Amino acid sequence: MGAGFFNFAIGPYAMVGGLCTSYLVLYEEMNVWAAAAVAITAAALAVVTELVVVRPVQRRSGGGELPALVAVAAVLFAIQQLAGYLFGYTTLPGQNVLTFDPVSVGDTVVQPSTLVLLAFTVVAFAGLAVWIRSTRTGRLLRAVGDSTHAARLLGLPVNRVRLIAFVLSGLLAGITGLLFAPKAGVSSLSGLSWALSGFLAMVVGGTGSVWAPLFGGLLLGAVEVFVPYYFGGQSHVYGLLIVALLFFALKPSGLFVRRVRA
Repeated sequence: MGAGFFNFAIGPYAMVGGLCTSYLVLYEEMNVWAAAAVAITAAALAVVTELVVVRPVQRRSGGGELPALVAVAAVLFAIQQLAGYLFGYTTLPGQNVLTFDPVSVGDTVVQPSTLVLLAFTVVAFAGLAVWIRSTRTGRLLRAVGDSTHAARLLGLPVNRVRLIAFVLSGLLAGITGLLFAPKAGVSSLSGLSWALSGFLAMVVGGTGSVWAPLFGGLLLGAVEVFVPYYFGGQSHVYGLLIVALLFFALKPSGLFVRRVRA
């Protein structure tokens, strides 16, 4: 939202947030909160992506979205290689920013990392929804995301709004990455799979609402949990592929489509 296309580098931003935190805590013996504060400067990578890569590419290509998509895909692999060089290529255990006893819900025991991640997700989505609806900058973000060309014709500050979108996405991704890392660890290769998961969540959920990608992600998460339960092995991979193909073929706009009144 705000950029007009899906930023595939969002996965690497999250990976840097988680991997940098783990590396600083494990190898530099830094306090986890201090390490997290350093790690969420992944937002700076988003600024570099917009100012140094995407903006020049679109300027030279006449504002085309396809060259920008190719450019951010290149950024994805560049960040992946840089993270491997700086932090190593092994998987590191994620670090918990908050520690407390697991919570029992019926017969299920919920780990602290899961609760913190869920709480952050709800707060982030709710805050973003209110911000977009209630502030001028939020409405500008939605307008530019809907149509960059129309926004330019109307004289809206497209470049400034896009930069805000990239900074915000980098910041949220960095925090999400360090909160998600404790669930399965994090490595320099995690960014690619996280980016693909985010893209599929957007495809399934659509872009008609701030909450739409979240519902798409929940549906994909259900597939990953229940398909292996019934079919075993790596069947969830085929389940995700089938879901993606069905939505691409039958409902490419996703579950939620923004309605425009004539």
